[in-house]
Amino acid sequence: MSEKNKFEGCPATGIGSMPGGDAREAAKTVTGSFGDGSGLPHLAELPARGPGADMIGRTTGLLVDLYAHVEPSGWRIGDRPGRDTRRARSWLGEDLDALEEFTQGYEGPLKVQAVGPWTLAAALERRGGEAVLGDPGACRDLAASLAEGLRDHLAQVRRRIPGAEVILQLDEPSLTGVLRGSIRTASGYRTHRAVDRQVVEGTLRDVLAAAGDDGATVVHSCAPDVPFALLRRAGADGISFDFSLLTEREEEVIGEAVEGGTQLFLGVVPGTDPASGVLPDPGGSVMGVRTLWRRLGLAPGTLTRSVVITPACGLAGASPAYARAALAHCARAARSLADNPE
Repeated sequence: MSEKNKFEGCPATGIGSMPGGDAREAAKTVTGSFGDGSGLPHLAELPARGPGADMIGRTTGLLVDLYAHVEPSGWRIGDRPGRDTRRARSWLGEDLDALEEFTQGYEGPLKVQAVGPWTLAAALERRGGEAVLGDPGACRDLAASLAEGLRDHLAQVRRRIPGAEVILQLDEPSLTGVLRGSIRTASGYRTHRAVDRQVVEGTLRDVLAAAGDDGATVVHSCAPDVPFALLRRAGADGISFDFSLLTEREEEVIGEAVEGGTQLFLGVVPGTDPASGVLPDPGGSVMGVRTLWRRLGLAPGTLTRSVVITPACGLAGASPAYARAALAHCARAARSLADNPE
């Protein structure tokens, strides 16, 4: 384990997306939930505003010398920046303005999110309509553009909030499909060939490096079968996932990750309003985490050093009231874990 825990003081956080379209309200909620030392504030994403605020469109706005526009089938590479690119960049600027307003004088960790290179390659179309994923050269160009754009983005965040220790999260929900060759082509009749694991790993390593030598990194996936070992080899300091999807056969790699110093961002709080309308007590939300620790034979004292509590996925589909409650619940569940690790 490294000498300094890059996630010290980050017991809980959100994944990224929030409901609604009010940037100031979202920034106020996120900083109010976590800005008092109870967790890790993050740059909110508001996909309900429409194309350009969605996760793919938002990330295309970060690309350098690559541009995209909206087609009926989704986002497609274009020749020049158009209305959709300008809109994506404008909304990101609005979100950064709001976050800057509510973090005046803030010092501590702060998380920003972007789509990772493989999920982006699976979602973004080339000019002919097929995914970038089907062209290895286009994948390399896209990853290089993304890495450069992320370096610029992180530098801007650091200028705006000089006391922040910026953490980069890459969202990779399609990563398992890329590795398995289950991403469908435009026709829907075939699937793209599985990408070699070493290529996937190397590309992720290059993009994660955009955070810099001192910057912490997280890879998030709310899909089943997260490739934990690959992500660790690629240099991710933390791995974020839906805890309910963890299987018994994955427990050994979880133990290895903890012993190797990898931070686990455990999604234990529902991402949408529960049918019952109420959340369980905070201790009940992390009961499975304590059980896993005992089963793996890990020291209870390592829980607070190794775990960050999160919603299972983004909160874009939740009601505003539930989104606020879910973030507050994550913070309380993390305190419960710290107060009673056994």
